[in-house]
Amino acid sequence: MKILVLGGGVVGVATAYHLLKDGHEVAVIDRQPPAQGGASYGNAGLISTGHAYAWASPKALTTLLQSFIHKDPTFKMRLRPDPQLIRWGLKFLRECNDAAVRRNTLAKHQLSVYSQRVQGEMAEETGVQYHRNNGGLLYLYRTPEALESGAATMKILQEDGQKLEVVDAKRVFEIDPSLAHMQDRIAGAVFSPDDESGNSRLFTEGLLEICQKKGGTFDGTTTIERIEASGDRIERVITNRGELTADAYVLCLGSWSPLLVKRLGVPLSVYPVKGYSVTIPVEDDHTPPAVGGIDEERKLAYSPLGNQVRLTTVAEFTGYDTTHTPQDFEYLLAKASDLLPNAGNYDKAEQWAGLRPMTPDSLPVLGTARHRNLYFNTGHGHMGWTMACGTARLTADLVAKRTPEIPLDHLKLR
Repeated sequence: MKILVLGGGVVGVATAYHLLKDGHEVAVIDRQPPAQGGASYGNAGLISTGHAYAWASPKALTTLLQSFIHKDPTFKMRLRPDPQLIRWGLKFLRECNDAAVRRNTLAKHQLSVYSQRVQGEMAEETGVQYHRNNGGLLYLYRTPEALESGAATMKILQEDGQKLEVVDAKRVFEIDPSLAHMQDRIAGAVFSPDDESGNSRLFTEGLLEICQKKGGTFDGTTTIERIEASGDRIERVITNRGELTADAYVLCLGSWSPLLVKRLGVPLSVYPVKGYSVTIPVEDDHTPPAVGGIDEERKLAYSPLGNQVRLTTVAEFTGYDTTHTPQDFEYLLAKASDLLPNAGNYDKAEQWAGLRPMTPDSLPVLGTARHRNLYFNTGHGHMGWTMACGTARLTADLVAKRTPEIPLDHLKLR
């Protein structure tokens, strides 16, 4: 079967890999080189099954309401007429109850664990190098009260089989000596020993080379203008380089996915949530973190990526705006240099902003809708790097009419 994958980030390229393994003829198109245009480039780098919680919750609703009263440097929302955000927001509010939190978190965790396993198998099969660090992740808390709350929250994942340990400050510094200067400011952490980190851009670039050796093609100069359908089938994709046709199409365009299928009458509930990251080089006299983690009370994620360290924060609802100024990174750099003062050369920080494709229930969208040859693999939110390889294999299963290894009931268009 001839298959056209729309999107060249980690989700799209991983999907191409699994489709090629099944013997299909696969082409991937994007407007930029692999992993350059979206969240695959500058994400936190964390593969965090131990943090697979749904965003929508009563606590999130409280945070949202408080943000309108108190300025929060890690959560920003611009109030303006935005029908897409209004529709998305109403669905998000419907997920802010205890029953939905449990349902969505368990589905997200199951997918994340499955995806981590698939990614490990892919790394072994291909030999792709991406600065993989499988030493676990630390979820840091600064007060005993916050640590107690974090320990209570983690129980839902423990009950689902996730290995999680509540550790005191002494154990934190044994796991990661680079945090030893914080001994008076960290109460402890939730340690997830099976979690990992790695560079998704390097993974994507390396995997694309494997795909090309298997006969797949990639064009990083193609801007998709529209999709045209006839009845229950997609007929063609119109681009700046002409029209493209295939037997089946896979939509892996993250935040841009709903804009493309809107003309087809498909109500895809994905909204872009802007995040900021800096990447700092590690030089001879620096002591980068031994493992990645999250400073939970500062909403600061970090990961060691070989001779670099990645630091990320902020959730900003600002539509499709990816612009940024040096001032946008002041909070991030201040908190990062406080937590990890000698991690790398902050004077040479590469600044980046990108969009996370969030769904109201924090679960990606897979499968088909009204067009039987258009497959969705999009909406991975802030954990796309964690879930990408799993949804790629699941998508290949759906194309091949195989029974997926995990249930997909909560991952269909909704």
